[in-house]
Amino acid sequence: MENVIIIGSSGQAKVVIDIIEKEKKYNIIGLLDRFRKVGEETLSYKVLGREEDIPKLIEKYNLKGGIIAVGDNWARYTVYKNISNIYPKFNYIKAIHPSAQIGKNVEIGKGTVIMPGVTINSNTKIGKFCILNTNCSIDHDNKMENFSSIAPNGTTGGNVFIDGFSAVSLGAKIIHKIKIGKHSIIGAGSLVLKDIPDFKVAYGVPAKVIKSREIGDSYL
Repeated sequence: MENVIIIGSSGQAKVVIDIIEKEKKYNIIGLLDRFRKVGEETLSYKVLGREEDIPKLIEKYNLKGGIIAVGDNWARYTVYKNISNIYPKFNYIKAIHPSAQIGKNVEIGKGTVIMPGVTINSNTKIGKFCILNTNCSIDHDNKMENFSSIAPNGTTGGNVFIDGFSAVSLGAKIIHKIKIGKHSIIGAGSLVLKDIPDFKVAYGVPAKVIKSREIGDSYL
């Protein structure tokens, strides 16, 4: 199996570790985390350094790539940009749990994580560096742009569009033909019956826009 590294070492990394182990496609050689000391462990995998150490780790371990295990969409993007500045040719893998149900003509971009129990129906396009969390359901002809995410038990109808960096929270439901703008957040348990503009926070049954947000505002 090819050697890979996981960037991140907290809760998201634990899930990604489990997925990669179950896929049996890659050998995890360790973790990168600038906020922890070298040698600290997560699920028996040691922190080997930070993003700046990628070039020497590629040479030392014959690394074939890795994946960013960071839950927040914007934080994941900032890690990606940092790595791009350090080592632009870094190869990103996908992590798809074996229990996921992937339909016909589904496209999944690099760096994306598909967690246990996820369903993605036919003709759906999932962008790069997305997160589809446990037991979420994505119906036919959906499109998720890069760095977007859906939390556990989130559900979309057919022909839904989720723009870049937006997050659909726990148990939220989006009916068919809805567009979620970029950098927007759908609150937990919401029912979305109409389009949500860019840079908005919306929640409730039915979901209503509550406030605006800025790039990088925390939501986790």
